[in-house]
Amino acid sequence: MITKKMYKIITFILSFNIFLTFNLYSNERDFEIWLKNFKVKAVETGISRTVVDDVLLNAKFLPKVIEYDRYQPEFYEDTFTYIRKRTSKKKLNDGLRLYKKEKLIIDKVENEFNVEKELLLALMGIETNFGKYLGKMDIVSSLATLSFDKRRSEFFTAELLILLNLVDKKIIKKDILFGSWAGAFGNFQFMPRTIRNYAIDFNQNSIIELKKTEDSFASAANYLKMIGWKKNNPCFLKINLKNNIPKKYLNSSARDIKNKKKVNFFEKYILNFKDLNINKNLKAAIIIPDKDIIPGSKTYSPAYLIFENYEKILNWNRSLRFALAVCTLKESFENEI
Repeated sequence: MITKKMYKIITFILSFNIFLTFNLYSNERDFEIWLKNFKVKAVETGISRTVVDDVLLNAKFLPKVIEYDRYQPEFYEDTFTYIRKRTSKKKLNDGLRLYKKEKLIIDKVENEFNVEKELLLALMGIETNFGKYLGKMDIVSSLATLSFDKRRSEFFTAELLILLNLVDKKIIKKDILFGSWAGAFGNFQFMPRTIRNYAIDFNQNSIIELKKTEDSFASAANYLKMIGWKKNNPCFLKINLKNNIPKKYLNSSARDIKNKKKVNFFEKYILNFKDLNINKNLKAAIIIPDKDIIPGSKTYSPAYLIFENYEKILNWNRSLRFALAVCTLKESFENEI
C-alpha cells in the first residue's frame, strides 16, 4: 500500500524527471539553432564551407560536459589531497619507464629547447598519465557545447573557430579529434589556440602529431620556452607564516598574483625564513591556495613562496594547485634521473 508520504516522494521524482527531460530537450533545440548560426559565422571568417559542414556534421549538445565544467577538482580538492593524488610513487615510476624508453628523443628536446626533461615528464604525467588517459570525448561537440553555454562562451567559441581553421589548413586531421571534455588534445592536452601558436612538426613528416612522443614533447617544450620558462630556476618553496602578515600579501587566486617583493622583504612574516635555501634577492609572492575553497578560512596553511617559473605554469593551467603539483612531481623526477 502506498502511503501519503511515499506518494509525495514518487510524485516529486516523476516531476523532477519530467523537468530534466524538458530542460534537456530545450537545450538541444536551442543548441541546433545556435549551431546553424555558428556555421554561418565560421564561413564568414574565411573557413571553407566544406570543412565547416564536414567537421560539424555530427556536433551535438553534451550535457555531461556542462557537469564537468561546473565540478572541476581545482574547485573543491584541498592542496594536500590534490598534490598527493597527482604525484604518487606509481606516477613517478611510470614516468621513469617512459623516459627510459624514449630517452634519446626526450634528451634531444631538452637540449634543443633548454627546458628540463623532468618538467616535461611532470606535465605529461599530470595531464594524461603519460598518454594513458588522452580522453575519448568528441572535442568538436565539447567545444560546441561550451561555446553554446553562457559561462565562457566567448573563449570556447574562439577555440572552436581556431580548431576549424587548423583542419582547414590541414595542420591537424579531423578524424583524430578526441580528447578531454574541455576540448584539449594530445599527450599534453593542448587547446586549439595552443596548437596554433606553439605546436610543431618536430620529426618533419608534414603533420603535427600531438599523440606521438616527438611532436608532443617538442611542442610542449616550445610552448614553455616561448612563454619564458627559465631552466634550473626555482618554482616554489613551502613556508610557515606568522600571524602578523598583512592580508594584502596573501594571494588565493591564480588569476592575478599581486604584491611581488624580493624574498628578503618577507623575512618578518615567515617563521622558517632562515631555513630557506634560496637567493633572497629573487622576486616572489605568497600564495595560500586553500583560502579560495574554504570559505571564511582564517588559516594561513599551507603557504608557499612562488617565483617566476611558477607563474609560467599558471599560463599552462590557471590553477594554484595544478602548478604546485607539477613542480612537486618535477622535483621528484630530478631526484631520480
